[in-house]
Amino acid sequence: MIGNYRHIIWDWNGALVDDLALNVAIVNTMLSQRGMAPVTHDQYRELITFPIQEFYRSIGFDFDREPFEQLAVEFIRSYKSGWHQSSLHLHSRKILEHVRAMGRSQSVLSANHRDTLREYVATFGIVHLFEHLVGLDNFQATSKVAEGRQLLDRLPHDATEILLVGDTLHDAEVADAIGVDCVLVAHGYQSRQRLEQSGRPIIDSLSELMNGKP
Repeated sequence: MIGNYRHIIWDWNGALVDDLALNVAIVNTMLSQRGMAPVTHDQYRELITFPIQEFYRSIGFDFDREPFEQLAVEFIRSYKSGWHQSSLHLHSRKILEHVRAMGRSQSVLSANHRDTLREYVATFGIVHLFEHLVGLDNFQATSKVAEGRQLLDRLPHDATEILLVGDTLHDAEVADAIGVDCVLVAHGYQSRQRLEQSGRPIIDSLSELMNGKP
């Protein structure tokens, strides 16, 4: 499935790193503290969307009472305290090393703040596998389209030689916006049923990228 692509752009949260459980736990703590009902993992995967503030609104947060910016800071504070509990998905390291051994270059395009993304990636000892680590300039998990376009301008490859691998419909939107191919993996933030709305190829495991499944 890597085929003739010369550069792979990876999403981070949900695609390479398995932090869904942590995200659900933090959101449920925030809901509980406000006397609101928790969400299950399945409900989270069916509701999560970007920009992330739309998701917060859908599960009951009232921005008239608490500005979204304040909620975002609260979430990030808890995430920074607990993110070390997360791990890479089962085949993440193997596929990253496989792509590198094929002589292809790689980048990360993440909704994380750019100042913390490198710290997260470095913890797993894989910074050297990437040419670029691209994050946002805010903590509000807004669109990655602008950053995706900037990354494309920095790469010495035609858009037809680039593949984006993500786990959300927003990753497909980014790929559409910057004109690159995309594969979505169904082990992350959104369910396979939701990902099918994109019309993009979907895999269940990153190992399928090595096996060459369509």
